[in-house]
Amino acid sequence: MAGLPPGATWRAMQLSDAGAIQQYLAARSVALIGIHQYSPEGVDDFLRNPQLALTTDTWLISADDKIIGTAAVVQRPDCIGIELTTADRSVADWLFDRAVARAAEATRAAGLSEQLVRIAVLGADKQLAELAAARGFTHETSIQRMRIAHTGPLDRPDPPTGVVVRNGAPDEAARRTAYRLIAESFDDQPSASPPGYDEWVAAREARSTFDWSQLTVLELDGTPVAVREFDRNFISSDNAGYIGRIGVLAPARGLGLAKYLLRDQFAIDATAGLSGTMLHVDSSNPTPALGLYLSVGMRPDIVTDRWRKTLRV
Repeated sequence: MAGLPPGATWRAMQLSDAGAIQQYLAARSVALIGIHQYSPEGVDDFLRNPQLALTTDTWLISADDKIIGTAAVVQRPDCIGIELTTADRSVADWLFDRAVARAAEATRAAGLSEQLVRIAVLGADKQLAELAAARGFTHETSIQRMRIAHTGPLDRPDPPTGVVVRNGAPDEAARRTAYRLIAESFDDQPSASPPGYDEWVAAREARSTFDWSQLTVLELDGTPVAVREFDRNFISSDNAGYIGRIGVLAPARGLGLAKYLLRDQFAIDATAGLSGTMLHVDSSNPTPALGLYLSVGMRPDIVTDRWRKTLRV
């Protein structure tokens, strides 16, 4: 395995590192693309993710009391995800080797002979893309962060004919309905499918930026058919709302439900004084999601490439 440069040391991340890590990640993304990618709340929520074991699955590299690299391995239901950021090539090599080795350990511990491993790489980070390719990873898809700007209050749109809006998920029945809608809406996108219900709930309740009262379900003729998740992840950093998910069941597509949910959230955010609304979209999404977002005025501001490899142990 590669070695760290002289003077560099490493340790596992701690919850108290969230602020310093966010500043490091923001500086790195600004250097690459001119804008920051992560909010303070987003980093804090990431470190609190129940799928992340801080003591065994994270690395923080420092030199002269400054962070020079970070990495984490997230054991998701469908794959193992690697998050890695550094400008130093030798640090990148060291972190990549540790992350892949840890992914192999986790695969063996799960009793598996192989496991899908993914890593997200900013489109401008040619060095990390080169290191991924050298380790047998191949480009899978691109994820675009979309944004629309608000300049003042907006009127909320009327729901489509026959649609009843249910705001909030205060109890388990409502949450299970929302979960089912997400799972069924994304069942043709394995990489976007949610984990099990209990894990899905735990992940949301671990976030300081999520509130069940801001989850919305649409019913058509009395049947739940669409869902929207909202998150306050980017309010402090970008003064923008964030749509975590919009899911519409296949039989209800083409009726304007997704467009209504988008415009309704735009109006909520604009009237609340937010300067924008954001979301992420997978370019390989089998539904015409990207075209939908463009049609309502959203535009991409960050592009991240996702690379994949089947790790055999």
